[in-house]
Amino acid sequence: MTRTDMHLEALLRHLGATQYGSLHANASAAEGSPPTAHKHRWARHVRDVMTTAVVTVERDTAYKEVARLLAENGVSGFPVLDQEGLVVGVVTEANLLAEEEKRAWERMAIPGHGLRPQQHWAMTAGELMSAPAITIGPDATVASAARAMNTRRVRRLPVVGSDGRLLGIVSRRDLLRVFLRPDSAVEAEVREVFDEVLQADSQAVAVTVRDGVVVITGPQEGGADPVAVAIRLAWGVDGVIDVVDRRDGAGSAAAHHDPGTPESSS
Repeated sequence: MTRTDMHLEALLRHLGATQYGSLHANASAAEGSPPTAHKHRWARHVRDVMTTAVVTVERDTAYKEVARLLAENGVSGFPVLDQEGLVVGVVTEANLLAEEEKRAWERMAIPGHGLRPQQHWAMTAGELMSAPAITIGPDATVASAARAMNTRRVRRLPVVGSDGRLLGIVSRRDLLRVFLRPDSAVEAEVREVFDEVLQADSQAVAVTVRDGVVVITGPQEGGADPVAVAIRLAWGVDGVIDVVDRRDGAGSAAAHHDPGTPESSS
């Protein structure tokens, strides 16, 4: 795995874990917290980042043609469609390389015995693909897509409508675009969260963002703490890397959010 791939996977683990932690934080929020409808209000969705111009192959597309299309389009995988246009699997570079390795071992296994393994170009996408396809809907959040990629160990997700037909595809790099948002845009949305939750008291709390890290400053109030609710919701803003509560008496790490490691579904 290259250094770039390792970096992408680390960022995606963070993004998926943030989604996991935010869901649990909202589930255990104290009485009087905003309704759960706010939970993903500021989050980007798959439809906002997916690629709609998707190269696809059919079940009977030959090995050699799949390899050619992968090379020509500079991608690492394609959705495989059936005759009705439904996504039935995904064929990737890894599938082709796994088949190459398998055939190499077969050729070495019985030397001189006339073993003639099936030629690569005689195989089809339907035989090579991973199935069933792991898909996602266009209204899913970027964070939930990241969690799905992490738990299912895939690099891309075909995006399908309610009828199962392909709408686009979303990759790890597509999801990570949220981290490229300018700090000013992130700060404006976090400020909107605080204004809505705290209402008239919102100006008592200052919000600054640098390199995706949100820093909260202002007076620390006793008793019920609506700022803590706003901080939990701030984690739902795309591009947020960390949230630090530096209000008077709060301590620099008092409200640092640690969502933990998401459970594997496999």
